[in-house]
Amino acid sequence: MEKSLLEISGKTMLERVIDVLRQSGSIDRIIVASSLITPATTAEAKRLGVESIVTPGNGFEEDMRLAIRQLSLGEVLIVSSDLPFITVDVIKQAMQKYRNSGKPALAVMAPVEIYEKLGSKPGYVFNVRGANLVPIGINIIDGRRTDEGELDQIELVIYSKDVALNVNTPNDLDAARKKTDNMREK
Repeated sequence: MEKSLLEISGKTMLERVIDVLRQSGSIDRIIVASSLITPATTAEAKRLGVESIVTPGNGFEEDMRLAIRQLSLGEVLIVSSDLPFITVDVIKQAMQKYRNSGKPALAVMAPVEIYEKLGSKPGYVFNVRGANLVPIGINIIDGRRTDEGELDQIELVIYSKDVALNVNTPNDLDAARKKTDNMREK
């Protein structure tokens, strides 16, 4: 099963992300990047009425840069499809902070303590001005500058366990499903 197609309360994670992007009202174009080994994700993007591009599958950054160049994209919001609880508010906050910063990149991050509370072990922890932060999988970049290497960035730090929940393991998926079950019970 392709990860983005795992279901939480009857919706794939990809569908959940696309719904939030559509609701934000500030996204001009939604493009799903998939690879040759994720053909069902490409088909799901088509079913959901969004564009898709098939990348070689050489890695997140390489594929992202290739897609941005091939599509001649300018300002690009990048959202991982394994963030089932992202919110319109976080998208709007990120976009506003990026545009006000004057920097070519923004990363949405959460304190490492959030992941400890979730019982999750983050793959990457960065020390940013004395704080141990984890990228959650939401970035904004100036697509015209992707050939410049590492771009100067600003960070938006969020403190929501729900938004930070990135489904990478069976335990993460169980936690996401329990969260939606608890929401329905209330």
